[in-house]
Amino acid sequence: YIGYTTNLERRLQEHNEGKSRYTSKKIPWQLNFNNKTDALKREHFLKKQRNREFYQKLINSSAC
Repeated sequence: YIGYTTNLERRLQEHNEGKSRYTSKKIPWQLNFNNKTDALKREHFLKKQRNREFYQKLINSSAC
């Protein structure tokens, strides 16, 4: 999932309560960035990739 919100607390709560069909299978969600600028830069980078293999490697490297 790659996205942006203006109400971070509400959106994170929705994800962790399973209200989003696309993110409910990976609960619990946590924040990776401490500020909006860095988060938007990362979002822009990820949306430019358009490569399933890249995303799968990223997911696998982040898995606990």
